Amino acid sequence: MAVDRDHVLRTAAALLTRKSTATMDEVAKAAGISRATLHRHFAGRDALVRALESLGIAECEAALDAARPDEGPARDAVHRLVREIEPAAGLLAFLYTENQLFEGEQQNAGWARIDDRIAALFRRGQQSGEFRIDLSPVWLTEALYGLIGSGAWAVAEGRVARNDFTHMIVELLLGGALRREAP
Repeated sequence: MAVDRDHVLRTAAALLTRKSTATMDEVAKAAGISRATLHRHFAGRDALVRALESLGIAECEAALDAARPDEGPARDAVHRLVREIEPAAGLLAFLYTENQLFEGEQQNAGWARIDDRIAALFRRGQQSGEFRIDLSPVWLTEALYGLIGSGAWAVAEGRVARNDFTHMIVELLLGGALRREAP
C-alpha cells in the first residue's frame, strides 16, 4: 500500500499544532502507519519538521496570492490575508516555535519571500496614509505573525471562537488596543 505523503504531513501538522511535543510514534499512529513507514519518509523529527516547514511556506504563499495584497486599500488586503491564512494558522504557530528553522544558513528562503511580500503590503499602507509610519513594516510583519500564532492557539484551546479569528487579529493589529473616543 502506497503512503500518501500529503496525508501524513497534514496529519502530523494537525497533531503537532495540538501537541508540539508529540513523538514520531504518535505521529505515525495518528497517520495510521507504522513508525518504520514514517521513518522511511522522514528520517527523524528534524526531517519531518523541515517537510512541515515547506508545507507552511507553500500555504503562506498561496494565502498571499489569494489575498491579492497589491489590490484595493491596504487595510482590506490585510483583512483578506488574515482570512486566507487562517486555515494554516495552527501549523504556522507550531513552526514559529521551532527555532532551528530560523537559525543559521539552513533557513529556508521562502520565509524571506513571505516577509518581503507582507512588509511591502504594510509599506504600501504607510505610503497611502492608511497606516502609521512610526512602526516599521518589518515590525508590523512580526506583529502580524505573533497575532496569527496567538490567535491559532487561542482558537485551538477554545478560548476564542474560530469565527472571530480574522476580525480580532485585524482589529488589534490595525486599530490597536486603545479605546477610541466617541465622536
